[in-house]
Amino acid sequence: MQDPVRQDPSGQAPAEPAAIPPKAPRSRRGLFLPYILLLTLVLLWSAGWVYLRGRAATEMDGWVAREAAAGRTWTCADRSITGYPFRIELRCASVSLARADGRFRLGPLTAVTQVYQPRHVLMLAEGPFHVEQGDLVGDATWTMLEGSFHGASDGFVRASLVVNGPSVTVAGAAPDPIAVSARHLELHARPTPGRFDSNGAVDLSLRLSQALAPMADALIGNADPADLTLDATVNRAAMLGTGTVARELERWRQADGSLDVAGLSLAKGARRLQAKGNLGIDQDHRVEGQLDLRAAGVEALVASVVGQRFGADRGALIGNLVGGLLGLRRQPEGEPGGDVPLKPLPPLRLAGGRMMFGPIAIPNVRLQPLY
Repeated sequence: MQDPVRQDPSGQAPAEPAAIPPKAPRSRRGLFLPYILLLTLVLLWSAGWVYLRGRAATEMDGWVAREAAAGRTWTCADRSITGYPFRIELRCASVSLARADGRFRLGPLTAVTQVYQPRHVLMLAEGPFHVEQGDLVGDATWTMLEGSFHGASDGFVRASLVVNGPSVTVAGAAPDPIAVSARHLELHARPTPGRFDSNGAVDLSLRLSQALAPMADALIGNADPADLTLDATVNRAAMLGTGTVARELERWRQADGSLDVAGLSLAKGARRLQAKGNLGIDQDHRVEGQLDLRAAGVEALVASVVGQRFGADRGALIGNLVGGLLGLRRQPEGEPGGDVPLKPLPPLRLAGGRMMFGPIAIPNVRLQPLY
């Protein structure tokens, strides 16, 4: 016999347990959110790159137009701007400049900047370089040429040029073409600390290694390759522009522009020369100034210079006497040039179109106007 249904003391039947509602299906939008954000970022980045590309082209077109209005016509053949997504890369099949004083032409050029560092530009140029200026015709080739420019809002931070295997020939400056070649060349420039804002001064550092110049070999009497270093400051350099050479140099001269040579060093076999001083341009557009010299192994050169003044026999005697008085002893065979101490020489003065070695005017040398 079944037990009777138990009732609540209040006399009501017990309540049925509440039903659990079914769970809503989980949304899968969160799975696609990272991809949506990534796609949005790519679209924004692409739009920004297209904007920067267009701005670069506009700025370049504006600069070319301003240069053309000033009489300087620049041409970038087959110009293209690429480099997506992180670079702005300008390519020219060739670059040329035509202005009143001549024409210049350079082979393929590539300039690259990162979109996140637009003021730092890297450049790669292929030869040859050709220039025609008046009666002068110059050509240059190289195996590698790279440059860099780090700009700033009020000027620049640093500019550099590195060249491997440069070779230059210039015709029209002398009866025979002038030829110079080297293994390596470096040129660096930076604003002079504390003087760029007030004086527009720029520091230069030049390094040229294993240079060959047959014309200089004949003068010096030594066919060994030369190593050249130069550390100097160009005062009023900030005012130099892309105008004609004559116009820019004259503006620079009138602004009291000058070249402070902090250190010039030339080593050619056993011969070594160091110089420092100041150079400028006189009112007749010729180089003027003075260089203080120190040298070793140059007694033969001193004898040659003096010999042209007093005759071969007397010149050799006087030249050797001057060399002895200055302590310029002859370099023994096999002795490294670096073991011979540098001795002071009379200063080299350039004035009035003449070149003076101490009290002696170097014969058959007349300084010609630069422009």
